[in-house]
Amino acid sequence: MAIGLLNGLAAEHLCYNTPLCMPRKQPRHARVARKTQKAGIRIVARAKLPTRFGSFEVIGIEGRNDKESAMALVHGRVRGQAPLVRVHSQCLTGDVLASERCDCRAQLELSLRRIAAAPSGILLYLPQEGRGIGLMNKLRAYELQDRGRDTVQANEELGFAADSRDYAFSAAALKLLGARRVRLLSNNPDKVQQLEKAGIRVVELVPCRPRTSKVSQAYLETKRTKMGHLLERLGSRS
Repeated sequence: MAIGLLNGLAAEHLCYNTPLCMPRKQPRHARVARKTQKAGIRIVARAKLPTRFGSFEVIGIEGRNDKESAMALVHGRVRGQAPLVRVHSQCLTGDVLASERCDCRAQLELSLRRIAAAPSGILLYLPQEGRGIGLMNKLRAYELQDRGRDTVQANEELGFAADSRDYAFSAAALKLLGARRVRLLSNNPDKVQQLEKAGIRVVELVPCRPRTSKVSQAYLETKRTKMGHLLERLGSRS
């Protein structure tokens, strides 16, 4: 089980032609659509997405409200497999603007590269900015960090938990894509536990530890010491 795995890692670091004819058998995709709509989650778009890391299928997924949405980048055949999966929270400052306050862009690029090289995989991209507090609140947290707070202290001073993210919708999205057993790219034990509780079996936890700059060292040390992320004691990795 993944929990045991976490402990180990932590330690180591026919229709009839009559008026009464029976309904035709529905195509499989129609049956799936009805089922997923009943469950409150559905695929709304899919297209090819070539990237500098490799070629993916991009899939838009929506749930029951505006907060439940995700973009999945899928490589290879995932149904019936144990694909390599990264559940990645949006970080505008890191992913788009290449901020070095965090390791988000580095983790995103490492994950895309590894998924493209694997037999099958999924990158699930979620609008959970600032560990779930939203962009404006994340910028307020940045301001507090500039005054000496770490990321946990800043979130808590603003009235939020250190990490407000919930992975129930992520688990539902993975199930919709056919991935119930995954190899998870993550250092976060809470992510593993939430996914397993929601019915996703994590058969392997794959470290997601890209090279990072000295600027993000304190941020990563807070992840390790206050949030229990599975990171070795940090020196410079750049």
